[in-house]
Amino acid sequence: MFSKELKTLSVTVVAVLIAMASPGAKSARADAWTRKADMPTARNFLHTNVVNGKIYAIGAIQPAGLLSTVEAYDPVADTWTKKADMPTPRTFIDSSVVDGKIYVMGGEAYWTGPLLATVEAYDPVTDTWTKKADMPAPRSSFFTGVVNGKIYTIGGTDVSYNGGREVSTVEMYDPATDAWMRKADMPTPRAIPNVCVMNEKIYVIGGQTENGPQAAYAAVEVYDPVTDTWSRRGDMPWPRTGAGSIVVHDKIYCFGGRTTKYSAPLSTVLQYDPAIDVWTDRGDMPGINAFMGVSTVGGKIYLIGGSTSISINDMLSTVWEFTPASEFDFNGDDVVDAQDVTLLVDHWHTDSPRYDVIADGIVDAQDLVALSEHLFEDYRLLAHWMLDETEGMFVYDSAGVNDGIVLGNPVWQPEDGQVGGALAFDGIDDVIIVDPVLNPADGPFSVFAWLKGGEPGQAILAQQGGVNWLQADVNEALMTELTKSGGRREGVPLHSKTIISDDNWHRVGLVWDGANRILYVDDVEVARDTLTGLDSADGGLRIGAGGKLGPDSFWSGMIDDVRIYDRAIVP
Repeated sequence: MFSKELKTLSVTVVAVLIAMASPGAKSARADAWTRKADMPTARNFLHTNVVNGKIYAIGAIQPAGLLSTVEAYDPVADTWTKKADMPTPRTFIDSSVVDGKIYVMGGEAYWTGPLLATVEAYDPVTDTWTKKADMPAPRSSFFTGVVNGKIYTIGGTDVSYNGGREVSTVEMYDPATDAWMRKADMPTPRAIPNVCVMNEKIYVIGGQTENGPQAAYAAVEVYDPVTDTWSRRGDMPWPRTGAGSIVVHDKIYCFGGRTTKYSAPLSTVLQYDPAIDVWTDRGDMPGINAFMGVSTVGGKIYLIGGSTSISINDMLSTVWEFTPASEFDFNGDDVVDAQDVTLLVDHWHTDSPRYDVIADGIVDAQDLVALSEHLFEDYRLLAHWMLDETEGMFVYDSAGVNDGIVLGNPVWQPEDGQVGGALAFDGIDDVIIVDPVLNPADGPFSVFAWLKGGEPGQAILAQQGGVNWLQADVNEALMTELTKSGGRREGVPLHSKTIISDDNWHRVGLVWDGANRILYVDDVEVARDTLTGLDSADGGLRIGAGGKLGPDSFWSGMIDDVRIYDRAIVP
């Protein structure tokens, strides 16, 4: 910890930066992709591990030979170095790091087997390999996770990957004793799952069957090594196998993969937040890819090699560096604020890569200045119309590019809003028109707005040609028409009993978490139900009127600070 004087400095700096930074001066950032130096040996189905800031690429599917190749990547220098070959050439392995050594386990001698139980440990310091105790039985296409210095091998196949059988086997290897122990089976047998470790729990995500339709799974199961038990979490939005995954800042990122064993690779990036059990679509990679190596150094994610087809002859040497947009959000709440400033100052004059945001080897004033430029950024926001303009026919989206056009003759209220200014609608023909922002069927999202006034049946936010997302019902209570046609509730709107048209300011919200519709008034939950999904709609948005611009749907009152988030938010 640092001195009392520096603590005092941090409080002062927070106050000064907050005073200097204006929420209106927000400069939203996007996830960043950067092409790096190619890997010398193109390969598919490789594994990568990080030791002392270097990434080691091991194993691969290759048309012939080279299955023992090891190459090390230095992200700082953006260079590759050849290392000692793995003693046993093989593919469909997995590998993990314990105490600075890389343990490579199992696999197949080639595309069609035979399976291996071989375990070999690589020491990057000496560039040497050492034979270790074999696995209890040969296995391939499994993945591993490390908790408290123990390696857990999970799932895979017990015969050749090419037509084999998926298993639910879990075995623990202790490098300290070079011994193995059987553990509780995984509930869902599967091959090639993604495995990530967070807070001493092992998350097993997706994977594939080896028989029948050879489809991918969407299932997420969590293993607790302390109790030797499994629990189920919410499924991925889409099933996938062959994806690359990694944990960064308490979020799990999944890249690419396939929807079946033999389908074309994907380009989608998904983010999972275990704290709230919610998946978020983070957009696309620069191209499609599956079975790539994925590692993280200094908060940046590196995608290495892989394949753009189902052919074993299709191998990539590309290296992409992915920087999640929330790199300034140190405490993982997706908002850059005073708490993040305090955390940075807590690491003052250290070399912590998490807080050394300009990557010059030390946390100092330059990092503080860089962070100050992003104060008040909310990385959950997909769109944010502050409605703080004082004139004109445009409203500006401070979180993105979804600017709107004002039609009719609403009156700007620069001094009378709930959060800065607001816009007063006449209930006759005033409306804000915005291009499409999201499709409700695509996954979790949230919508919040401040309002005052209104009459029964009038809409706050709606979709062009579609239904009203937020409106006052015939009893002047908050409701939503977003639903699933033909679903379990057969298209029934969700009504609350909380009046919103009483000429007082209210903050209203709708949250869809992938399974539940939830309505909020003044940040208090007022209605909830469960659906199997929401109807697809890709029209633009209408602020202050219904989706079909019906004469009774125009809002008569003020609206302020409309926000749309790309995930479920608990206010």
